Amino acid sequence: MSTGSAIFLIVAAFVTAAISGVFGMAGGLMLKGALALILPVSATFVVHGLLQLVANGWRAILHRRHVDWRIVGVFAMGAFAAGGVMAFIALEPTKATLFLLMGLAPLLVWIPPAWLKLDAAKPAQALVCGLMVTGVNLTAGVAGPLLDIFFVRTALTRHQIVATKAATQIFSHLMKVAVYGAPLIAVGGKGLPPWWVFAVAVPLSMVGTAVGGIALNRMSDVNFKRYLRLILTGIGILYLIQAGHLYWHGEG
Repeated sequence: MSTGSAIFLIVAAFVTAAISGVFGMAGGLMLKGALALILPVSATFVVHGLLQLVANGWRAILHRRHVDWRIVGVFAMGAFAAGGVMAFIALEPTKATLFLLMGLAPLLVWIPPAWLKLDAAKPAQALVCGLMVTGVNLTAGVAGPLLDIFFVRTALTRHQIVATKAATQIFSHLMKVAVYGAPLIAVGGKGLPPWWVFAVAVPLSMVGTAVGGIALNRMSDVNFKRYLRLILTGIGILYLIQAGHLYWHGEG
């Protein structure tokens, strides 16, 4: 990895962690796209999983008093089940398909809540949430918009939403690291950044998460949901354009 790419990855880890610290997602979607520009597809899953594991874990710790652990526990069961199934399926999308899936994912936030009666606070739906979100995470690499659908109808505050989603994503990203990391380790970590990049990016992602938490405290619940939808839509459009470009040049 070149020095320029390493610096790009480190800066992206900080900035996207800060964004996720405010909205509980969007940052992960941005980070995945940034990684796809400089790393092989399989490596993006591992690096994204590791960095997001730290960012989400630290966010859950910072807001631990707001976490609904009942939801997290049931979600984790679904996540482990999905990871176990996907570990036996050799499914690695091309870079064009990856951008296509990432571009389509944000469109889920525009589905009217009345169309779907989903509520992560209900145990059965929390289990389904764990299965679906982890499954999508292992194919598209990101599943924040899908996760959000299960929280739109809950009675949770913005702090509870951000904290609980962060805690659930710990398990989702663990599955991603395990499923894609094992094959890469078997071939000597081909395509992965050097260890010192992680040594710098990990603490910076923790700092970014803390910075995002400060911004979250100053935002109202109304603006929280409004800005999140607009940011996700903008990211999705950019990824769809990139997917179209790659397919057009025969890289799909």
